[in-house]
Amino acid sequence: MPIEKNQVVLFHYSVRDEQGTEVENSRGGEPNAYLHGHGGIIQGLEEALEGREAGDTFSATVTPEKAYGPRKPDAIQRVPIKHLMGAKRWKAGMIAQVKTEKGPRHVLVAKVGHKFADVDTNHPMAGKTLTFDIEVIEVRAADAEELSHGHVHGPGGHHH
Repeated sequence: MPIEKNQVVLFHYSVRDEQGTEVENSRGGEPNAYLHGHGGIIQGLEEALEGREAGDTFSATVTPEKAYGPRKPDAIQRVPIKHLMGAKRWKAGMIAQVKTEKGPRHVLVAKVGHKFADVDTNHPMAGKTLTFDIEVIEVRAADAEELSHGHVHGPGGHHH
């Protein structure tokens, strides 16, 4: 069954940056699950999966425009250190979590002062061309509830 809109796809992946350094790998855990055609994964990866079938293995290189977007130089914000979650002492280069109107978000600590820190709100992979090594595990029709919710339920998917 080739991958097309409204199908549930389960896949394992590893992703490398431009230098060939692996930055993520799903193997060893549950495969990633998404509802094809609903924007649940980055655009370039969804396009690369279109038409593939269970058992397919392939590599896909995705540019920033179809991944996490270009880096925005104005995405630095100053926040009170007390709002950073994840450590007691902060240093530049550490990843912190902050609460936003849209829920928790990870940020990169750029500079630490006495009471405030400058954080970079760009996605950590923004501005990077990424290469994905993909193994399609399963392709199936989505059920009515998954279609109405716009995401996959069960293992590897969303839990209510």
